[in-house]
Amino acid sequence: MSEETGTETTTVQSGHGRGASGGATGPYDDWVLRYEGWDEDQEPLREALCTLGNGLFATRGALECAPRRKPHYPGTYMAGGYDRGCSEVAGRRIENEDFVNWPDWLPLTWRIQEEPWFDPRGVRFHHYVQELDMRIGVVRRRMVMEDERGRLTRLQTRRIAHMGEPHCLALQWALTPLNWSGPITIRSGCNGAVRNEGVERYRPLESRHLEVLETGAEEKAGVYLEVRTLQSRIRMAQAALTCVYGDDGKRVDTRRETVVADESAAELLRLEVQPKRTLVIEKKAALYTSRDFAVSSPLGEARNDAQRRIRFDTLLASQVREWDNIWRRCDIRVEDGGMTPLILRLHVFHLMQTASLNTVDRDVGVPPRGLHGEAYRGHIMWDELFVFPFLNLRIPTLTREFLMYRYRRLDAARRAAQRQGYRGAMYPWQSGSNGREESQTVHLNPLSGGWIPDRTRLQRHVNSAVAWNIWQYYQHTEDSEFLNYFGAEMFLEIAKFWSSKAVYDRERDRYEIRDVVGPDEYHTQYPGADRPGLRNNAYTNVTASWVLRHAPRILNVLDRTRGQELLRALEIDGDELMRWHRISTRMCVPLRSDGVIEQFEGYDNLRELDWEKYRRRYGETMRLDRILDKEGDDVNNYKAGKQADVLMLLYLFTAGELVDMFRWMRYEFRTEYIQRNIDYYRRRTSHGSTLSRLVYSWVISRSNRAASWEEFRKALAGDIDDVQGGTTPEGIHLGAMAGTVDIMQRCYLGIEVSGNVLSFNPALPEPVRRISLRLRYRRQWVLVEATHESLTLRLEDGSRPRMRVRVRGEDVELPRGRSRRFDFSSVAETA
Repeated sequence: MSEETGTETTTVQSGHGRGASGGATGPYDDWVLRYEGWDEDQEPLREALCTLGNGLFATRGALECAPRRKPHYPGTYMAGGYDRGCSEVAGRRIENEDFVNWPDWLPLTWRIQEEPWFDPRGVRFHHYVQELDMRIGVVRRRMVMEDERGRLTRLQTRRIAHMGEPHCLALQWALTPLNWSGPITIRSGCNGAVRNEGVERYRPLESRHLEVLETGAEEKAGVYLEVRTLQSRIRMAQAALTCVYGDDGKRVDTRRETVVADESAAELLRLEVQPKRTLVIEKKAALYTSRDFAVSSPLGEARNDAQRRIRFDTLLASQVREWDNIWRRCDIRVEDGGMTPLILRLHVFHLMQTASLNTVDRDVGVPPRGLHGEAYRGHIMWDELFVFPFLNLRIPTLTREFLMYRYRRLDAARRAAQRQGYRGAMYPWQSGSNGREESQTVHLNPLSGGWIPDRTRLQRHVNSAVAWNIWQYYQHTEDSEFLNYFGAEMFLEIAKFWSSKAVYDRERDRYEIRDVVGPDEYHTQYPGADRPGLRNNAYTNVTASWVLRHAPRILNVLDRTRGQELLRALEIDGDELMRWHRISTRMCVPLRSDGVIEQFEGYDNLRELDWEKYRRRYGETMRLDRILDKEGDDVNNYKAGKQADVLMLLYLFTAGELVDMFRWMRYEFRTEYIQRNIDYYRRRTSHGSTLSRLVYSWVISRSNRAASWEEFRKALAGDIDDVQGGTTPEGIHLGAMAGTVDIMQRCYLGIEVSGNVLSFNPALPEPVRRISLRLRYRRQWVLVEATHESLTLRLEDGSRPRMRVRVRGEDVELPRGRSRRFDFSSVAETA
């Protein structure tokens, strides 16, 4: 345990509404998230933020010995683990696909003599500290408690989800009676009687997804069980072996008894304890599923694996090595004198627990709430747009893997387009196991208690996001094999969809896109309309034009033979390519005479909201759709946005690129119009999504660095402070987490990949003294360090002896093994 001693840590206080820096006191280490004091009300948030995972499985940070009742929720989740169920809602039968809560492997508790089992509500904590050590992927607790009879007990716990052995999850207790002795019983087991109950508003819906096939126990493998999902028929087996050691490291003899029930299995270990003599209790769980490769029997594999009696410290040592490798690639070091380094590492940590090398070949997408909870039912949406930029510059093979998830569902996207009379591929807004549309048709408003229609499935801009991600991946990696055999086919089919979706308006001599919903999500139909959908959402139309404009460029990159094969297979001829060019140059975008881009056609006709009134009542971050629905009103009536919509264009495109896009579409759009749009929409956005703040931070970073930093800090606090008041306990917001890290690397460092050149144009916010990181570009590793005065680059590993980069518009060569320092007035080179 020497690697864990002597560490100063950050203390995060309870309570909503605290800024990211206002939540900390005392000295801290940038690697450890620390909570002091037992606070049952804060347990749901702590459990989400202290989730441990390895890209295949994840378990929330619930205390092992806490009773399985509210507020504790010890969910265990598996990448790609879905199941469908039907529910009666408002007189309708509705089918939902859920992210399954799998059996709980955590149960571990004790009791003295024949008294009740331990319950944190029945003791007084003299000391309680909980820590998430992100450097090594460990959750630990230290507590001293006193029961109603005055007996003092010290308990120290550690837990891991092994990154190198993804089927292994393990925990260790050090239990010390301080002033008492006598017989105790330890109970350890696995529980299959679990349901999906992690999101309160989903609880009226069908929550049972598992049937227990077998439970049992054996001396060498401990207890075990096997379950199967009711609809998808995925099997999972768990086996857990528990061993007890003395403080001398030797095995302690125990009287062992098993309790096997229909849906659970447990061991009872009986022994005597002495004052101030520590018992070390170790539990190792093995999880296998029918989705695993080279596994014929998940139960057989789990039982065999559980028999390997590997001590916790041995597992931890290899866990430390695995996380050291991850941090060598993925760490980003920031000096600002505050908590920014800690929170950024927290965000990277949860990203890499969701998307690790263990994810490769698992046929899974990027769940917006990670493997941390059941919100959004684990469905895959467009949040990958915010995640991939980090992966592209670190571990691009993961981006490729997640893009293959889209490719494997290309036929489903084609069928979806055909059913609605379109050609090409129409990807769903929410995707799950097989690529069909999984968006709910109604959702519960927790403020009013009523069920209201959900029209967000009309967000067709997800198609452009898939295409954008394909092109960005290629730009970063030059992976021509992926583009030739997978990426180009998706891109061209998306272009075909936009071509068939666009409708020509002869009077305007423009192409329109109708019946869509933009990224904003608040506006789903016109006031008083009897059907959902909007005309000419600006973000949707501009990105569709971009796809159609870039499709020929994709063809030019392909091998000539492969390009001809695709054109024949997809039935794309010269007339179709001419149509793509014509639509892309004549796309309709609602642009006012003063240069303000209307969010959608007719937006200007909506009423203004009394923002001061609602912010005074509900705060700065609001879900106005729910608030107004409760008041008998409709957010569709107002110029009020949930999140960035028009301004998402400035997240994807530089100012110069956006001006060029409008010129391509035959519109006059000047650079000075950009600030006008920013000012216009900042006043009309409620930031009801965690993605919103980071987009606003990005788009104002060059014009107002102080305001950008303030927005960034608010985005940074989104999960650690649960600023939306109860959403983080349902699962962290992975897109927002990855987006904050991306702001540091691509926005404040000004990293751009375009035209086969890696460019840097740093503009650090005033509080940030230094940013340093490693990035990977086309199989080359580059060390980057920036301050307000200089930029230093060093080409490390790679296949090329030198690389061309661009620093503030100047092209220079970077030789391998040498550093170049740019002080923005001269260039120095060192060995």
